[in-house]
Order: sequence, then structure tokens, then C-alpha cells
Amino acid sequence: MHIKSSSTRKIHARFVCDLVSDNNAQTGQNSATGAVSLPILPFAAHVTFKMLRRSMFARAGAAVRCLSTQPPNYRRMILESRVYDVAEQTPLQEAPALSHALQNRVLLKREDLQPVFSFKIRGAYNKMASLTDEEKAAGCVCCSAGNHAQGVALSARKLGVRAKIVMPLATPDIKVNAVRHHGGDFVDIVLHGKTFDDAAAEARRLVEEEKLTMILPFDDPYVIAGQGTIGMEILQQTSGSGEKLDAIFVASGGGGMLAGIAAWVKQIRPSVKVIGVEAADAAGMTASLEAGHVVELDHVGLFADGAAVKKIGTETFRVCADTVDEMVTVSTDEICAAIKAGFNDTRAILEPAGVLSIAGMTQYAKTRGLSGCQFVAVTSGANIDFARLRFVSERADSHERLLAVEIDENPGAFLRLNRRLDAVGVRITEFSYRYADAQKARIHLSFHSPSAEHAAAAIRELQEEESPLGFARGGAYQVLDLSENELAKVHTRYLAGGRARGDVQNERLYRFEFPDRPRALATFLEAVQSSWNISLFHYRNHGADVGRVLVGFQVPDEDHERFQSFLNQLAYVFHEETDNQMYQEFML
Repeated sequence: MHIKSSSTRKIHARFVCDLVSDNNAQTGQNSATGAVSLPILPFAAHVTFKMLRRSMFARAGAAVRCLSTQPPNYRRMILESRVYDVAEQTPLQEAPALSHALQNRVLLKREDLQPVFSFKIRGAYNKMASLTDEEKAAGCVCCSAGNHAQGVALSARKLGVRAKIVMPLATPDIKVNAVRHHGGDFVDIVLHGKTFDDAAAEARRLVEEEKLTMILPFDDPYVIAGQGTIGMEILQQTSGSGEKLDAIFVASGGGGMLAGIAAWVKQIRPSVKVIGVEAADAAGMTASLEAGHVVELDHVGLFADGAAVKKIGTETFRVCADTVDEMVTVSTDEICAAIKAGFNDTRAILEPAGVLSIAGMTQYAKTRGLSGCQFVAVTSGANIDFARLRFVSERADSHERLLAVEIDENPGAFLRLNRRLDAVGVRITEFSYRYADAQKARIHLSFHSPSAEHAAAAIRELQEEESPLGFARGGAYQVLDLSENELAKVHTRYLAGGRARGDVQNERLYRFEFPDRPRALATFLEAVQSSWNISLFHYRNHGADVGRVLVGFQVPDEDHERFQSFLNQLAYVFHEETDNQMYQEFML
């Protein structure tokens, strides 16, 4: 369901009158800022954004340029913004799955549907459209390898302005090609330097030597105002919903979008909370607001690269300090889970920075136990590198738990463990083991559970001496929960095993394939249980329709024929890998 997302980009007359009929009832001078207040005009039933600008602000350029000597009047600048020459009024879309999961009504403001798949086109175009004829003739420059670069490129082509876009030498081809595609003949791409700082220095040199205008990504009033049109649309799109809008969640990197949305919302509907969301390892706005001044971070994480900024803007800080209600920080795993949640509701793959709002909203609602509220989350971009999807998939499942478990080193131990977990309703998704000694086996194990409470119950089931379900086990398992251990999640789960530490005689290695459906692993374990000891086992569920397992069996030479007969009776596809060089060099 889309909420008032018509392509004509109309505003209700009642809503517009609300915007302009504040405490400066008619026209006049604002005593606090010196800014000219807005006249109340007669409106027809609907007025387009373009009509509104033309009728109310015929002398927009001259009026806005006076802002250099006083704080910007963002309400006026947002109304005057020229973003709709190129940007779309994006839909406000119902998110039924998220709404059900959070027990709150969730609406997604789909900025990922802009022509450059990011909100950045708004601010870039508004800034470039504000340039004088002389500035346009001289050209402009920006330093970016991301969404801002694409916004500047498209704006340059639409306005007929020459632009130089400086990127580090190592910028991936996909990003270079995207900028070239959007800018066409109006854009010159300059690949310079090993780092982003090197590229930024080159951009500053071009400003000085070639008299180009720098198009900043966030710390510019015109950029902030351009992004602020998102807030204007949100309030218009929710004005007739019949429900109170409780909060808008907005990603923050340098703070341009957050400042713009908050500046508009707090003037027009101050009861609506504006909540900024940052990655925990790139929380420059949070740190700055807590300190009371702009703070430069020593280091920023790059997973949410579209919002990875060491130092926020001075103007964005000033605006946010006055208008933003709260800040929320989220982890990498929460971001990955938000990408999955966004996909479930939109069938779009959003970028990490693009789902910060969803991640923050999810955390905010859950930690405060909120229900029955109406939230808007701005999905700000969908320019994700395809190579990242494997990592996202691994970390997105907040219902997966990673354990280290010690079991007896004897035939049937794997099957007994699997049956215990199967009995409490969890599904094993990963199983890594290598023979170490004759008494105990240590394995990495992951399982999927429907909730945190259910997962905790499953772990207790493994640890308790007497099984509540009546299973005979002969002692509790030693269990270490590694679900929040970054080393385990990123590295050791893939390194578990290696060379056998004990004496593994007569080992033969096989790959098996089977249809990966519920209880498929349990069925496989039941099938391969035999008189031959399993000395190596690896399984990982990747969501494919075929499960793949690597198994080592200790088979004496005199049992070879009997073992082959056993394999042939399994009805599984198998391949022997005993002579594989990787096995010989790294696993024996």
C-alpha cells in the first residue's frame, strides 16, 4: 500500500495553509531572524510543488542569498527548493511484515526509488540549481565515490553544468561507471590518490586553481534544504491517514538529511519526534550532540559506508542540536537484519546506510516495549555492492545462534546431539568438527530458533544434566555461546578443524549432497551412522535447495569393500576426495 504517492506531487490546500499560517499570521518580518514570513494565498483543491514555488517566491534567488548573514530560514528554503525538476516524490509504503513484528504501524519512505537510487539527488540538485550563471559557466567539483557523486553527475547533466568528480584510484569500476552513466558528457571523472583524503585534497586544488564551485555532500544550507523536502513530503503524505504520526527515523552520516527533515518537521508538526540513527562505529552526530560541539572521530567503520563520516558538518550540527529529539546507534548485525527486513517488505535490496532507519526503529520499539504507534523510516539508498550480500546473509539472521559444544568422541555422538536440538524445535544450520583426541570432540555449531527465549531454552537443554524431555544422555554438554563473539562469527567458525591433532588412521574423505529440507541433516546423520568412526564433519546451510556435507570416515583397508557397499546403499550423491590435494596438504 502506498500513502498518497501520486506522480503529480500534489499538496492538500489545508496542509499548505497550515505550513504558512504560523505565528506570523500574514506577511511581515520575523523579529527573531529577520526572515520574511510566508503569505497566506488562496489555493485550489490541490496545488503542485512547482506551482507553489512559482506563485509564492518569484524572487527566490535574491531572497535566499541574503541568508549568508543570518541563520537560514529552512522552511522557506525547503518550499523554494528546485528538487522536483529531477527528483521524484517517493512513495510512503506500508511495511506489513515489520508492522506485525514490531506491533506498530510502519511506513517506509522509499528514497531508494530516486533516479540515482538514493536521496542524495535532492541536495545535490538543489545546490547546483542555486548557482549563479557565472558559477554554472565555471563548473563545479565534488569528491565522492558514492551516492553523492551520482547525484552531482545527474544534476550536472540535467542542468547542463560541467562537473569534475574526484575519486580515489581504487574506486570500484561499478561506481565509476554509474557516475559516468548519470553524468554523460557533462562529467569528467578524476581518479586521484590512494585514499579518500588524497582525492579530497585534489578536489580542493581544483577549486582554487580552476575556480570551480565545491558541491559539498551535507554541510551546505541548499543541500540541507534539498534533503528537507523529504520531511515536507512525509508530513503531507501522512496528513490524511487519520492516525497520529509518532516518530520519523532518519539515517545520519554527515547529518544533511537528518538536519533537513528535522528543520521542517519541528516547525510544522513539532509533536512528531525526529530520531537520528547511526552505525555504532560511525556515530559522529551522537558523539557531537553529547559533547555539545562537533567531534571528529578517530576512526569510523565502513560497513555502512554511505554514512561513514569522521566529522559531521558545523551547520548540520547546529540544526540537529536544536531539532533532533534522540539519537540511536545500531550494530552491524542489526543493520544486516534490517536489510533482510526491508527486503521482506519491499523485495528491494537496500544498502547498509539505507536501512539504518529500519535498524534504529526496530531497536527503539523493542527496547521501549512500544506498540500501537505509527513510525516512518526513511530508506535512503539501494546502492549496495553485490559482493556484500554473502556477508549480509550470514549476519542478517538474528535468530541464528553460534555455539562451541564439547561432545563424546564415539560413534553416534553427532546423532544424539542433533536429536536433542531437534526435539526442542531448532534447526542446525552449521556443523564443523575435526578429530582432536580419543575422548572428547569440540565442534562449532549454529542453529536457527524462532526467538531469543526459545534459543536460550535450547541451550539450557544441552547444558542440563537431566533432560526435561526425558532423553538419556549420560551427562550434560559443555556449551559456550559465541553468538556475540565477533572473532567467532567472522573468523574461527571458518577455521575450525584444520589438521587432525590426534592419530587419524585410515581416514577417507567424502562429499555428500542431499535435498536440503526440514530434518534433512538429521535424516542424513541417521543414515551414515555405522561401525566406522566419523573423524571430520562440515555442514553449512546457505539457503540453497541442496545440502552439502563433508565427512571423514576411519575405514581400515580390510573393510573397504563393505564400506563401499554401505555408501551405495545410502541413496545420496557422494564423491570421494581422499586424494584431493587440499585435503592432503591442509587437513591431514
